[in-house]
Amino acid sequence: MAVLGQRELIRLPKIEDDRGSLSFIEGTHHIPFEIRRVFYLYGIPGGAERGGHAHKLLHQFIVAVSGSFDIVLDDGVVEKRFHLDRPDLGVHVVPMIWAAIENFSPGSVCMVVASDLYDEADYYRDYSDFRSALASQK
Repeated sequence: MAVLGQRELIRLPKIEDDRGSLSFIEGTHHIPFEIRRVFYLYGIPGGAERGGHAHKLLHQFIVAVSGSFDIVLDDGVVEKRFHLDRPDLGVHVVPMIWAAIENFSPGSVCMVVASDLYDEADYYRDYSDFRSALASQK
């Protein structure tokens, strides 16, 4: 079973000068996986939640490109909440961690970098199915 630890938050490089700031992500250099897919969430209405699922094999790296939101990670035993509000800091979500994203500020943009292409078979969308899968790993 995956256990939440200290390595979820990853600080990205930040280059600043009088023209502004630039941050970047290089797969296997800044995050511990090759990048196979990038998607982003935006236009999220007040009070809406996203995520609410776990992946069997997929790794994700989640960044608040603009605005802010909270990401709640749950390994079946421990729950951790992270407030993301800067584009040079992200959360690494490993397989078999339930993740929910909530408390979006108006105009926020959530970017997700993923280790593989979309595969519906990789999802646990029901929390009880996720918990059963965790129990079977013991």
